[in-house]
Amino acid sequence: MQNARSEIRTPSVRSSLEPIGRLMARRDSASVEITPEVLLKAYACGIFPMAESADDPALYWIEPEERGVIPLDGFHVPARLARLVKSDRFLVVADRDFDGVIDGCAAPALGRTRTWINVRIRKLYRRLYDVGHCHTIEVYDHGRLVGGLYGVSLGAAFFGESMFHGARDASKVALVHLVARLRAGGFRLLDTQFVTDHLRQFGATAVSRRAYHKLLAQAVGGAANFAALPLGRPISGATALALAKGQEPVGG
Repeated sequence: MQNARSEIRTPSVRSSLEPIGRLMARRDSASVEITPEVLLKAYACGIFPMAESADDPALYWIEPEERGVIPLDGFHVPARLARLVKSDRFLVVADRDFDGVIDGCAAPALGRTRTWINVRIRKLYRRLYDVGHCHTIEVYDHGRLVGGLYGVSLGAAFFGESMFHGARDASKVALVHLVARLRAGGFRLLDTQFVTDHLRQFGATAVSRRAYHKLLAQAVGGAANFAALPLGRPISGATALALAKGQEPVGG
């Protein structure tokens, strides 16, 4: 799960192609059509696409030797963030504004002028969104979208793609609400692609490719429901926090 506001940093695709033993990558030219069905099959095999930059029409298929995951039953919420979530300073909903979220994830930010989200990525994930396999968590402040994330669901697996924040900690709030929704819906795997210092504070860990494939097979073969919590109605911070911690929510 990569962050357009520099909370999460990942190596460039080009550097990942160097023979450093960390990634497997294959480049598909702009002329190769990738359908949503092909993309879902790739996720089921442990592979995901990235572009070198917004201006590069080609895509790279990436399979890290070590994969980042956040164990859903081991999700950690730092105390200050827990207070912020519970305060309901932000209004949080799901699947309301895909285009706004991907725009936020692709926007330039301080210290990062390039993005890996190109036109093909936008169109492809929009098609996945339209058929119910791509989802967003959106964070609003007085009606303005100030943070969020998007990712892909397949079976009982959720693959985090990117997140952004335009207000302090808004993307972290989105992550708490995502985990709450995944736990409520019976998901088994939250894939973050890579592990960073930012994600480690939430319990993210790196697993080997072999171990990841075992987790992936179990999750993809399962059933889960992203809409177990209402999509269009805001979820209170207290409810989200309780669910994310594996506790019984009070009210909602």
